[in-house]
Parts: sequence; C-alpha cells; structure tokens
Amino acid sequence: MRIYYYHTRPILPALEEWKEFKHPGHILYGLTHFERNGIDTVIHPFKAYASRLRLMIYNLITILSCKQSYDVLYGTSYRGLELLIFLRALGLYRKPIAIWHHQAVPASNGYLKNQVSKLFYKGLDCLFFFSRALIEDSLSTRKVRAERLHLIHWGADLDFYDHLIQVDKPGKKDFFISTGKENRDFQTLLQAFAATQQPLEVYTSSANGDQQYDTILQAYADQPHIRIHFVKGIIPYELALKVASSQAVVISCLDFPYTVGLTTLVEALALGIPLITSRNPKFEMDIDHEEAGITVAYGDVNGWEEAIRFLQQHPEKAVEMGQNGRHLAEQTYNLENYTKELADILKTLARKA
Repeated sequence: MRIYYYHTRPILPALEEWKEFKHPGHILYGLTHFERNGIDTVIHPFKAYASRLRLMIYNLITILSCKQSYDVLYGTSYRGLELLIFLRALGLYRKPIAIWHHQAVPASNGYLKNQVSKLFYKGLDCLFFFSRALIEDSLSTRKVRAERLHLIHWGADLDFYDHLIQVDKPGKKDFFISTGKENRDFQTLLQAFAATQQPLEVYTSSANGDQQYDTILQAYADQPHIRIHFVKGIIPYELALKVASSQAVVISCLDFPYTVGLTTLVEALALGIPLITSRNPKFEMDIDHEEAGITVAYGDVNGWEEAIRFLQQHPEKAVEMGQNGRHLAEQTYNLENYTKELADILKTLARKA
C-alpha cells in the first residue's frame, strides 16, 4: 500500500534530522514508521505561500498531476487541501482522503455556511482526533458520521528521548520549565511563580497570533528566579535538552476547546518528568488518575502555587509521578503505537476504496 503524504511545513529536512536523532519523529505524524507498518509514501513537495488561495491552487495542481500511484491521500492537516476536498465531495477526485483534525468539527452559523461546511466534510473519508472529547464535540454538529472519526493515541518518539538522555546526558537541575507557544496563560503562571519564588525557565515566542506574550513576560523580567527565552523557528532538539534537565514541566494554558499543550505534555511523559498542567477536558489521558502530575483549573493562581510547592516539598512524590508518566507513554502514548493505529485504519480505508 502507498499513501500520498501531505504536511504543512518542509518535511524532508526534519526527516533527515530524525535519522540522526536530532528531531522527534512523532511531530511527523507517522512518516518515520509507516514503512515498517507496510505503507510506502509519496511525499508532497512543500512550497510556502502567504496566500491561502495560492497554496490551495498549488496543492491541487501538484496532487492532481502526481504521476506516482497511491491509494490514500493522508494529510497532517486539511489546511491547503480545501479545493481537493471539495472535489472529493463532488465525486471528482477518486482517492480517499484521511486527515488529522486538530480541533473539533466546528458548528456553523447560518443555513448557507452550514451546508457548505457539510459538503466540505463529506469530502473527508477519515478524520483522526487526539481525544474522544473532540470526537463527541464533532458528532454534535451533525456534519460528520461516527464511522469516519477515529481516536489516535498520539504520543512521543521514545527512541528519540532515550537516545538524547543516553548520549547527551543532560544533568538534572532545580528549575521548572515552560515550553510551547499556543494559547498559553503566562499571566497566571508567572503570578504563581512570583509568589512561590521557585526557579522557572520559559521558552516561547514573543507572540502567538494576536496574543502578545512579550508584554506579559517582560513585566516579570526583574524577577531573578524567572528567566525568559524567546524562541524563533522550530528547535525541538534544543528544547528537549532543556526539558530533560528540568525538575518539572509546567503547562499553563488558556481555555480553548482543543488539546492545547499536548505536544509539551507527551514530551514530559516520554522523559519521565512530572508535570503541572491546566485541567484541559479535551486531553485523552487523565493526568490526575494516572498520578503523572497535577492538574489545575484554568486561571487558578492559588492552585498553581499549591501545585508548585507540593512538587518542591515532596521530591520523592515528584519522582514517582515522572515514573508513572513514563509508564503511560510506554504503554499507550508513543510513536510506534499510534503509527500502528494509523496504519491499520489507512489499510482498511484503501481496501474499501
């Protein structure tokens, strides 16, 4: 079997870095492990466009003119594939389309918008989600059928993190760490760390969309125990080294209806590091139940203070939480497991086509 693999960023450099243990494979959504699961790939030639329409036209022409045979078009996102998806809905593109849907299928206001949206989702033969909660939210819109929606236990590339620890041997240091940039609640996080006086390293971008993080973060620049690092580009290896050296990972997020902070979370699990995270109901894993960390209600500064102090005052419990998290990663949330889940579904989809 062969799939046409579509990604929304340049993927070949990352694939080469993965071979050298310089890039975690889970961010490539199965590409690194499809072959060992009996699936060959045709990799889409990425080209960046500022215009969404130009991107869609380029992708449409490129995919329709592909001379290599394939059974299923597999995308890590539908962004840039919209025209092709509408063609599929109209019966003008014959290959099944399977994509990752990072949020729940949205509800639409107005009859016309709702009908157009229903037509769009008719063109998607298979949608992969990070949690059952996102699937349930999607079904409530009545735009998609249950048999087309699939839960995937997305998790980290354990080999990458094990190699990093064995080769680079990052020394453990007494600091908490925050990485990631999507919809972070730095106001709550920094208030809590200012009150507890515990060391915190923050690695993020200066802004995310219309969210200006630099204004919030610079307000705490005079706090000697809080260090702010603005990151440019995608540097997962460098950040993984920093995370591996930390005593705990903190994920303070705003209340958005998707799995905000999931990439940071699965990295902490893979490294066996305890975590404190906003209590996101869209996560599939139950961090409290698994005793892999502590969850805190959105915007709860006092809750964050208590969680920070607990980990600081109970180091033996923190170690136990980290071990529980690693066990969860080994058991369920890892690259090998989720790629097998993907492969089984994609093969079934190809057989039915």
